[in-house]
Amino acid sequence: MPPTPSTFLNGIPELLVLRLLRDREMYGYELVQAIREASADQLTFAEGVIYPLLHTLERDGALSTRRQTINGRSRVYYSITPTGNERLDALSAHWRALTGAIANILKAPHHA
Repeated sequence: MPPTPSTFLNGIPELLVLRLLRDREMYGYELVQAIREASADQLTFAEGVIYPLLHTLERDGALSTRRQTINGRSRVYYSITPTGNERLDALSAHWRALTGAIANILKAPHHA
């Protein structure tokens, strides 16, 4: 049985959120939609996952916020900070190493 998304993808929402915010600022629901669209519906994270993550990243100094009212609705826009860029670089390097190691195991037979 394949692993559940909650166990296999632990930590991936943070990587994706930081990467998307490197391109431009976004509000929470916009990030949910951007992840879904960019992954061709292979990755979907509920707002209940994304919003707590955004609040944690803001508290840790990885994101900054600004509030804007559009059509009478107030939205909080998030943007990445220099601290967030450093965190993204570290997470990206870790992800590349991890996926490279997995790819090595999957592509060739190994002997004990």
